[in-house]
Amino acid sequence: MRIDLHAHSTASDGTDSPAGLVAAAAKAGLDVVAITDHDTTAGWAPAAEALPPGLSLVPGAELSTISVDPVTGRHVSVHLLAYLFDPASTALVAEQARLRSERRWRLRVMAERMAADGLPVDPDEVMSLLPEDGSAGRPHLAQALVRAGVVSSVNEAFESYLGNGSGYFVARQDTLVEDAIDMIADAGGVTVIAHPFAYTRGATITVDVLAALAEHGLTGVEVDHPNHDEETRVRLHGVAGELGLVRTGSSDYHGTNKTIDLGDETTDPLALEELVSRSTGSEVVTR
Repeated sequence: MRIDLHAHSTASDGTDSPAGLVAAAAKAGLDVVAITDHDTTAGWAPAAEALPPGLSLVPGAELSTISVDPVTGRHVSVHLLAYLFDPASTALVAEQARLRSERRWRLRVMAERMAADGLPVDPDEVMSLLPEDGSAGRPHLAQALVRAGVVSSVNEAFESYLGNGSGYFVARQDTLVEDAIDMIADAGGVTVIAHPFAYTRGATITVDVLAALAEHGLTGVEVDHPNHDEETRVRLHGVAGELGLVRTGSSDYHGTNKTIDLGDETTDPLALEELVSRSTGSEVVTR
């Protein structure tokens, strides 16, 4: 059984529609795919409606959270995958709405800074092309730079203009990771930290912080991810085992916004069974 538990659609910063995502998953030979758009569940219904026979859909989201190191006080961005929660949870709905608003504000400010520097970016046009009920992300601005001929690819846009160290970068006010874990648990869901040791993406949490989050109620960690090299995977596999965390593997598929294909990394069926057994908020969708 081939299982990919981390994929994005046009409900956030992917390039496949939710229906296109499940079609692509079936074509890639997957048996199970999770839809995990940033801070939104807008893609759940259209993905479920278009689900091909033989493919199962795990409803989820990737939440924008932040960890504060208790020793150094350092703030580190944490991408928290949440699965099988109740999408109608009052607290969660409110927080996702706040995060989506924060994302739109951040994207407009970045676009306005670029326009002020003479780059051929129209902030109003960028905002008008965003998914109505979905989440804005830097890839949307990257696509605008590609369309304007400023760069030739999304990767080049991030390297030259959109990275965390860029003068155009604007930080968000993300949810504390502990609060997000609590909200998902209260909504009957389970939580898995995405690419926790992906050093190439920027600062990462420490093993001590991961241990504290496991104690707080974190369910698992994404061990096999395109941004984890073999040494990192071996280390994280051991740490997860010591902490009693479920180990997953996923592609983090974004369509043409990234060069990763669905199914490039996969999750063991027993790991998925464990996640499902611990959840009560929603169910895996099958046809």
